[in-house]
Amino acid sequence: MDEPFGGSIEPGFEAVGDAFKTNFEKGRERGAAFCLHVDGRKVVDIYGGYADRARSIPYDQDALQLVFSSTKGATAICANLLEQRGQLDLSAPVANYWPEFAQAGKENIPVLWLLSHQAGLPVVDRDLSPEEAQAWDPMIEALAAQAPVWEPGTAHGYHALTYGYLVGEVVRRITGTSLGTFFAEQVAGPLGLEFWIGLPEAQEHRVSPIGGGAGSLLPEGSDGPPSGLSFGKTLLGRALNAARAFSEPGWMNTVAWHAAEVPAGNGITNARSLSRLYAALISPVEGGPPESFFTPEQVERARTQRTSGVDQVFLSVGYPMEQRIGQGFWLANEYAAWGGAGSFGHAGAGGSYGFADPENKVAVGYVMNKMGADIAGDPRSHRLVKAVYDSIGAEPKYF
Repeated sequence: MDEPFGGSIEPGFEAVGDAFKTNFEKGRERGAAFCLHVDGRKVVDIYGGYADRARSIPYDQDALQLVFSSTKGATAICANLLEQRGQLDLSAPVANYWPEFAQAGKENIPVLWLLSHQAGLPVVDRDLSPEEAQAWDPMIEALAAQAPVWEPGTAHGYHALTYGYLVGEVVRRITGTSLGTFFAEQVAGPLGLEFWIGLPEAQEHRVSPIGGGAGSLLPEGSDGPPSGLSFGKTLLGRALNAARAFSEPGWMNTVAWHAAEVPAGNGITNARSLSRLYAALISPVEGGPPESFFTPEQVERARTQRTSGVDQVFLSVGYPMEQRIGQGFWLANEYAAWGGAGSFGHAGAGGSYGFADPENKVAVGYVMNKMGADIAGDPRSHRLVKAVYDSIGAEPKYF
């Protein structure tokens, strides 16, 4: 094969490396990385391909990657951590923490419905520029004034970009710091992660640009995923472009987007940090705190299913997706096929994902720079996850 590969694989996990290389052989990757922790210990940490479209820069251990909605898992961790510490009551009205939110019939919406996409706020009617959305406060003011598009609590629908602002503002009101700062100080720092929601300028040169190519959702040379405008005025289209703020081609590869704090979709990290993040929720990790980040009780709360039925946002384009959602996390199912029945985590547009499986003591992180045609249902991820469960001798539930 022409692609360069590197990293480490412990004996017994060779099948994971084979699956990773198969994704390249089938033309589905340009540059990617995958990491696996078992019982808090890193056993696979591999990377390969190229970091640039010209295929001149190897995708190596220093590459960083935009992971889109895999960021939502990090945001959910912040909220769950505040609940665990007794600082956040998910059953309390959002307005208890954010008084301005009690407009347009939203005074009784509990915080939990922000995490479970049941608040009816996947869109804002106010037009915002990219600069306004990235500045935070204009989007917060728009969401405070926004009326729900369905009766809160009666349905759920993917809050593609508003999720991060909604949960992030609650975190900010409680802690006095932005969500990106809270995550950096309370989660990424103690765990030694290279994971930012709001990338420092000094790290920008390490970011591998997102793009398309053969076997991808996008044509070669494209600048990332299609904007929400590709879905017109449907609920999904409006949710994806967030008041037109994120509708220009190439917005996801700009320095301004990387530096902003958009906790639903602009996290930048690598596979080893994503895997270590989820491993630390369920087990002590090497070189980290002596105890898991979440207590067993918090793990159970985090992965308790809060939704049922069809996602209203995806239904707007004729896609009847029945996603299972916990306290901000996606739960394993036929769509998010993460092997273990009790797995929880989050995936991002184009294919990235991270999850934890407490029963099998497994945590995984996968990042890539070539957009696939789906979020969680990507054949690359299915191949890798199946190899993980084959290696540990466990039967994957959703394969």
